[in-house]
Amino acid sequence: MISSHQLDFMMILSLVFSVAAGYYIFVPEPLRPKYYYRNLGSSGVSDILPYAASATFIFILMDSQRDISNFLGLSPSLNYDKYMLMLEGTRVSIFQSIATPMLTYFCGIVYLLGFPFLLIFTFTLFLFSQDDEALKEYAITFMLIYLIAYVFYIFFPVNVTGHVLPGMAPLLYQLNPAILRIAMICSPGLNNCFPSLHAALSVMATLFILFKTDLKRYKVFAVGTTIFIFFSILYLGIHWITDMIGGIILALVSYFVVTRVFKKRFKDESTHFYMR
Repeated sequence: MISSHQLDFMMILSLVFSVAAGYYIFVPEPLRPKYYYRNLGSSGVSDILPYAASATFIFILMDSQRDISNFLGLSPSLNYDKYMLMLEGTRVSIFQSIATPMLTYFCGIVYLLGFPFLLIFTFTLFLFSQDDEALKEYAITFMLIYLIAYVFYIFFPVNVTGHVLPGMAPLLYQLNPAILRIAMICSPGLNNCFPSLHAALSVMATLFILFKTDLKRYKVFAVGTTIFIFFSILYLGIHWITDMIGGIILALVSYFVVTRVFKKRFKDESTHFYMR
């Protein structure tokens, strides 16, 4: 049985190789000069620092979720599963009626590797290209989605379906104890369900890929991967259907706000939030 550290290492290594392979698979040769990082010097490193700082801030928020809930005096047993049951009943359980070991492993790979690849490779494309505006919009949209979702996770916790519904099992966590330990870093009580960040961030990445890039093969891959992510979060006994719908709406609204409203209001480069 592998440990959580070993699983972390394997996932990181897999993502590094898959991102490198993705460059040759999804970026046609005539377009590769456009997606080749042009500055590896000190100024190039400084360009990356704001994004690294944003990622660090999000990790600190994840790690502090339980402390923040305790500081606000919220009960550890607080949950709103009953409202999900009122909205959709046990409809999501139909996805596990076709459960097989092979399908569970496939969905686990989509959840653990397909999802982060979609986010990281898309970010890398914008970072390496000349489209700094798209890179900034992508980062701001990511932050906006996470911060809005975080408020719901603090005040509106909803348990994973595999721990609530009869006949539903948390298949992802049963694959390996290391997966459960990693999941509890992001969601200490396994109740960060509404809205689904897997749904929201995959839709966000796909929107940027569809409307901000000219990579046809990657567009097809992004749409297909996002559909598989939708299926996986329901099949693996993690999210409710309402979580998925909430995540999709959050992504659409956030994308519109950042690419339309923010773009008009902060047209002057010097007034952008934090990127340069």
